[in-house]
Amino acid sequence: MTDYVAPLKDMRFVIERLAPLSAVNSLPGFNDATLDLVDAVLEGANTFASEVLSPLNWTGDQVGAVHTGDGVKTAPGWQEAYQQFVEAGWNGLVCAPEFGGQGLPKVVATAVSEMWNSANLSFALCPMLTQGAIEAIEVHGNDDQRARYLPRMVSGEWTGTMNLTEPQAGSDLSAVRARAERDGAHQFRIFGQKIYITYGEHDLTSNIVHLVLARITGAPAGVRGLSLFIVPKFLLDAEGNPGARNDLRCASIEHKLGIHASPTAVMLYGENEGAVGYLIGEENRGLEYMFTMMNNARHAVGLEGVAIAERAYQKALNFARERVQGKPTGFTGQSVPTIIEHPDVKRMLLTMKSSVEAMRALAYVCGAAYDRGELEADAATAAWFRRRGDLLTPIVKGWCTETGLELASLGVQVHGGMGFIEETGAAQYLRDARITTIYEGTTGVQAGDLVGRKTLRDGGQGARELLQEMSDDVKSLAHSADARAADIAGAITDALDALTRTLDWLLANGGVDPRLPAAGSAHYLKLWGIVTGGWQLARAAQICLTDGSVDAAFAATKIGTAHFFAMQILPEAAALERKITRGSASVIEFDTLAL
Repeated sequence: MTDYVAPLKDMRFVIERLAPLSAVNSLPGFNDATLDLVDAVLEGANTFASEVLSPLNWTGDQVGAVHTGDGVKTAPGWQEAYQQFVEAGWNGLVCAPEFGGQGLPKVVATAVSEMWNSANLSFALCPMLTQGAIEAIEVHGNDDQRARYLPRMVSGEWTGTMNLTEPQAGSDLSAVRARAERDGAHQFRIFGQKIYITYGEHDLTSNIVHLVLARITGAPAGVRGLSLFIVPKFLLDAEGNPGARNDLRCASIEHKLGIHASPTAVMLYGENEGAVGYLIGEENRGLEYMFTMMNNARHAVGLEGVAIAERAYQKALNFARERVQGKPTGFTGQSVPTIIEHPDVKRMLLTMKSSVEAMRALAYVCGAAYDRGELEADAATAAWFRRRGDLLTPIVKGWCTETGLELASLGVQVHGGMGFIEETGAAQYLRDARITTIYEGTTGVQAGDLVGRKTLRDGGQGARELLQEMSDDVKSLAHSADARAADIAGAITDALDALTRTLDWLLANGGVDPRLPAAGSAHYLKLWGIVTGGWQLARAAQICLTDGSVDAAFAATKIGTAHFFAMQILPEAAALERKITRGSASVIEFDTLAL
């Protein structure tokens, strides 16, 4: 199996030049995140990802997690790897120093998380969910809850989960039936079933802290009556150590298409006296609190799309460099070349490379927006960055996962028939990638959020701010003497025009028939994805064309990558505009009874 090696040069370039780190580490609290420190963190993460996590990926896929009846046994090597992960301090990278974390910026943690996900997605899911639970408790919990749970969750001694979904309630959380009965001032008894709980049961830690969405008896119907509870696997004693077993258990784990080593649990709460749960914050505000976790998770899942695509690209590239098969049309060499010389294989590899780099840049820039939205001193500036992060999050989640799935499929195609054979490993990335478009809100949910909350609700203000910024950046690129820069600027301009016309159409038609924007929402999300991704590559090309300090070989490759994306991917914007503005009616007019 081909080992994973993090693309550190591109990661550093994005963090330093596109995010940029200088704007983030100038903020109070992030001053210690210097380039030297960040570089050391990235080097260390690459070593851990390539030497510890990556070798377990294939074994984890083949063996998987096993439900024993009493619990869940993780795949061989998982316990040892997790212990090393905790001892090295990786779990607390972005967490507050107050609770034992290192307090590094999200943009840095974004790069590190990409490595974990590329090396071993099934493993990376555990700390990802824990991070979301930490953030929810830190932001919405009380002082006692933060003191009792966060230090051990930040260290990784305990893990955390998110419990939303039930058999009858998928994305429709208004249908949640789990109930909470009062058992004291802030203590409740939880009863109900939750499904699809990632790492809901495992053998890696001494305790698991479940965050459970449930309805207090007598609360209003719908999402307005949901509350959020801390429900630990083991109740804590007076010293804060795991004591008696709570009334909850893992009934089974799902048999999945991919991510086999990540246990996806069916959790039962309150089969006897009721699982003890502690209310987080105020009653009936659970969904609001849970969205703290959800937004964190949506960005993280979008990053999984980037990571899986990068891993699939590395495997396809290495295979294409070694596979000897036939001579491509027009080849005049004496020896038979490897398939990387075949134009169509080269096209597929360039599609993978350029798309991965576009997605990476967009995800990191989104992470930096969260950093600045949290710590910028000027209230208006902070609000601007929060608005930008909110706008980019559904694009990162939706576009990066859908594109990651497409690229994982391309990776199989590059391998030809060998890609369809499990032993080569290419198929695992395709299987693992498939879930990323579904969980933490399907692509349709992200598209609906982008259209409804992020576009129509504010009359397109945030969208127009970003369109103007992209347009201004293109103007500087258009004045370059490099012919490829003119091509890039022209392609971006055309795509921006298509996106602007689409935005105008959505704003004009959203109030006439709300079904029209909904019918075109997935295409709208993809349109935003390829335009913002192309914008990031154009920014990178501009830097490489004008800054002589950039490594010459890296700069040449980056410019060529941006040019390919502009010529091969950005033209899709015109078709997406047509699908949305002229094709949405064909969706709503079709009689569902005729399907």
